Amino acid sequence: MSEQIESLFDRLMHRRVLRRWGRAATEAEAIDLDSLRALRGRARQIRRELDRLLHVAEGRLTLPLIGSNAIRTPLGTDWSWRPELWSGPVNPAGHAAVETRTQMGGGLTVFHDCRESELTLRQIRNTREADLAPFGLRMDVFHFDGSFLSLAIDLPDEAVQGLKLRHLVRLETVIETEKPVEIFARLNVRHGPNTEQVVRELPLHDPQVMAEFDLAYTKLNEKRVERAWVDLIFEGPQQNQIVLRDITFSRRPRAEL
Repeated sequence: MSEQIESLFDRLMHRRVLRRWGRAATEAEAIDLDSLRALRGRARQIRRELDRLLHVAEGRLTLPLIGSNAIRTPLGTDWSWRPELWSGPVNPAGHAAVETRTQMGGGLTVFHDCRESELTLRQIRNTREADLAPFGLRMDVFHFDGSFLSLAIDLPDEAVQGLKLRHLVRLETVIETEKPVEIFARLNVRHGPNTEQVVRELPLHDPQVMAEFDLAYTKLNEKRVERAWVDLIFEGPQQNQIVLRDITFSRRPRAEL
C-alpha cells in the first residue's frame, strides 16, 4: 500500500514540476532579465542531471545491450570471443592524430609508419537491428604518407589453451567502407622462439565477412604454444572511413575423417 502511495505521490510531483517549467518557458519572453538569468541558472542545473540520466539510460537500453556476448559460431566450436572494444565502453572512447603503438581498449594496438598522422579512431554505439555487437570502431583516414596501417588484436589465453594443428580459427567481422579498400587478416601464433603466420584476404563484397585459418598447414609445435594475435592490415586506406561494426573469433577442431 505504501508503495502505491509513493508512486502516486511521484506522479503528482512530476506533473507539478512539468506544469511549473512549462509556465516558466511561456513567461520567459516577458519576465525581467534578472529573474530570467536566475531561472536560466536553475534550468541548467536540472539539464545537467537530466543529460547524465539520459546518457546512462540510452546506453543501457539501446539494443544490442551492453555486455551482450551473442556470437554466431559454427557447429563444434570449442572457444569463441568478442574483443572488449566491441563488447563494452572503453575509456578514452576516441583518439585523434593517432600515433603508432596507440592502444585502445584491452588488447587492441594501432601500428603505422606515417610521419604525420591524420588518423582518428572512435568507438561508436551500434543501434541497427542487424547488429549483435553493442559497439563498433570507426576509423577515419585522411592524408596517409606511410607504407602500412594495421590493427593488432591480442587473443586471450583461452584461445591458445589446447590449441592443436587440427584446429580451424575463424574470424568474422562486419565492415563498412566509404570506398573500396584491401584488408588482410594475419593470424600469428607464437610457439617457443618461432611464430607461425597464416594470411587471408578479407572478401569485402559483402558486409558480413568471414575468414578461416587452417593450422594444419603450419609447423606449429603444439606443446610450446604461448600466445596468439591477429593483425588487420589495410592497403591504401587514405581518404576513407572504415567502420568495423563487429569482430569475433572462434575455433573448432576439424572433423575427423
